Amino acid sequence: MAHADPTPESPTAAPTPAALRPLPTLIFASRWLQLPLYLGLIAAQAVYVWHFLIELWHLVEAAFGNQAALQALITNIGYKPDAPVTGLNETIIMLVVLALIDVVMISNLLIMVIVGGYETFVSRLGLDSHPDQPEWLDHVNASVLKVKLALSIIGISSIHLLKSFINAGNYEVHVLMWQSIIHALFLLSALAIAYTDKLTHTHH
Repeated sequence: MAHADPTPESPTAAPTPAALRPLPTLIFASRWLQLPLYLGLIAAQAVYVWHFLIELWHLVEAAFGNQAALQALITNIGYKPDAPVTGLNETIIMLVVLALIDVVMISNLLIMVIVGGYETFVSRLGLDSHPDQPEWLDHVNASVLKVKLALSIIGISSIHLLKSFINAGNYEVHVLMWQSIIHALFLLSALAIAYTDKLTHTHH
């Protein structure tokens, strides 16, 4: 007599998360109060894009001899030539390009704060299978985000310092000195943050 096959065991069901009490639920839900902050940063990102396009358009117009666009560029970059400028020169182009790079780096910083901060402190974005998922988002946490932000700030400070050195004739010596000191402090702060993060991971 054939024996009946034993009934296969049903897979173990995943444990249902316990419901939070009202007060912890309220405290945990308060993280959504940060949502308007990230939406505000997105609006600031749009303003930076508009500013970038305007400066780029002025540069193109000035390259074709538009004097109004040229004067707008000179005013925006804070360039004070010794003689009247009637056309683009290498210094003006370099300062404008550095200003555009500065906008791009600040925009990258905003994206890092918006995406990384939302993923870390508010809610998961669910980008695991998305082809455009940022590589750094896989291992982002609060400490990694702080280090990346510190490095981004150093890059932005470097661009500002380079702009000041190119346009050094329009700055007092003590202004350049303090800009260099502040940049060095940014470097030391980033090293301290990275070293603290390394100590924390080594301890764990």
